[in-house]
Amino acid sequence: MFNGKTATAILAVTLIVVSAGFAQTLEENWNHLLHYTTIGRPDLAKGYAQVVLQGNPDPVELLELTKKNPQGYAILLRVKEFAPDPELVELSGKIIDLIEKGSYTRRADPGIIVVEIKRLSSTDRGWFTAVKRLRNAGEYAIPFMLDAIADNSREAELPDIVRALPQIGRDAIRPLAAALQTDNVALKDQIVRALGKIGYPQSQAYLKYIVENDASAEIRQLATISLMKIDPGALKISAAQLFFELAEKYYYHSQSLTPANDAEFANIWFLDANQQRLTRVEVPGSYFNELMAMRCCEWALKADAGFGPAIGLWLAAFFKAESAGIETMPSYFGQSHADALVYATTAGVEYLHQALARAVKDKNAHVALGVIEALGTTAGEKSLLYRIGPAQPLLEALSFDNIMVRYSAAIAVAAAGPKEPFAESKLVVANLAEALGSKAQLDKQIADSYALRAAQAMLKLALSRNPVINLSAAQNALVTAVNDERKQIQILSGQILAHLDSPGAQRAIAAMALDNNNAADVRISAFNSLATSAKLNANMLVDPMVGAIYSLISSTDTPTELRSAAAAAYGALNLPSQKVKDLILDQAKS
Repeated sequence: MFNGKTATAILAVTLIVVSAGFAQTLEENWNHLLHYTTIGRPDLAKGYAQVVLQGNPDPVELLELTKKNPQGYAILLRVKEFAPDPELVELSGKIIDLIEKGSYTRRADPGIIVVEIKRLSSTDRGWFTAVKRLRNAGEYAIPFMLDAIADNSREAELPDIVRALPQIGRDAIRPLAAALQTDNVALKDQIVRALGKIGYPQSQAYLKYIVENDASAEIRQLATISLMKIDPGALKISAAQLFFELAEKYYYHSQSLTPANDAEFANIWFLDANQQRLTRVEVPGSYFNELMAMRCCEWALKADAGFGPAIGLWLAAFFKAESAGIETMPSYFGQSHADALVYATTAGVEYLHQALARAVKDKNAHVALGVIEALGTTAGEKSLLYRIGPAQPLLEALSFDNIMVRYSAAIAVAAAGPKEPFAESKLVVANLAEALGSKAQLDKQIADSYALRAAQAMLKLALSRNPVINLSAAQNALVTAVNDERKQIQILSGQILAHLDSPGAQRAIAAMALDNNNAADVRISAFNSLATSAKLNANMLVDPMVGAIYSLISSTDTPTELRSAAAAAYGALNLPSQKVKDLILDQAKS
């Protein structure tokens, strides 16, 4: 939607084109856009930007135009920073997106890559030119270069391709690492050598895995040599540990692992076992790092099935990937692949606490919530209060800066029914009490869910007369909750108050039962709770309340079910005989 000024600018540009007697080219419109952007005329710049977009330009052609005027393009890139006009910012952003698409298209063009690989075996100058272009293609060049190396009919080209392979640089490592699973020993030889020459630490785990597991002594020796070129110290570290460390770098989005950012997606590479050829799966850039962290953890477990920390990190990475908000996982997961919570509930508490400790340290609410929900489903008291060194992750979560994490942690602890005292028990009660009335702080559906779960957890504690978690501190919240608009919360709050040895608690129940504005089922439940309170704690009501209950029982207008519940509560109060006598005589006919 554009305002009047933008429409006027577009009309002005159109009139210029018409008056000139011919349609302007993309290059001319592009140059005008850069010119008016540079001199600070957003009104005209917007017009030309709109004309450029309406022409449905070829992204590669736009990309080439940026190279003719790099200074002007640099200013366009900075429009978001200095342009006061939001419409120009929006239009410029769309054009920049097209240019980035052109950059990706050019980089990944198989036709260009194949030609450049052939050029490697032309002349010395041709080799250097081809290497420059293949380096620009980055990871996209690797499958074609490996195909050429594996092709016996191109043996004459082999020295030139092998010499060029490490020149591709860091972007080559992910596909090369995936290709290490090849059955072609000669090809694996060249991959191992190339990784050593590229020299980046992210190759270490893969090379050490070869050192530890490859069937060929020659390949193992080559991997040792390549590893020494990168870091001789890595030879003293297990492949599992190196994969775990690499997974952590992905998990924390290490800049050194960032893929080329000319597209909104990134590639995860695999070796097709049947065709013995690299394939790639495009995944959203928003969770690429988390998926790679998971893959590295999987390799850590392949290297050492007993390497437990990889399980905790894998679970954290899976929850973190889900926080990107993308509904489906990549196709390589398979149709029946479960979500993170399923894997978490299956995992042992040791690994869940590893993931939770990481989430608490990182202040990652999504990961913490997922892990706590899994713990609450499967763990008992000892499991929930598990220690990692001096820390108890679940108890630390009670002080998390996200209220949903705090509430979930409190509910999980309460549901486990702890029997041994712990310092944070007051925090459990405080969070449960807060969850009862958290409507203003959360989405209504989420708030209602937490309120219900908190009330259910407190009722379980009350019914079991839990000796560790003292619900008296929640009395004020429970007294408020008996007037809640949500019937379930009212009823549960009354049932919990029935177990508190307090005049205030019992009187709040009675008030709920006597309130004519409450629904009949709420009042009946309240009288039942009052009966329970009286049995456990004796009568603590004031006389006016007792009188009101008596009036309700004695009135023929009181519905039968309500009257029966009130009578049961009245009897449980064990009042002096005078009251009972009055009730009997009031109904007497003679």
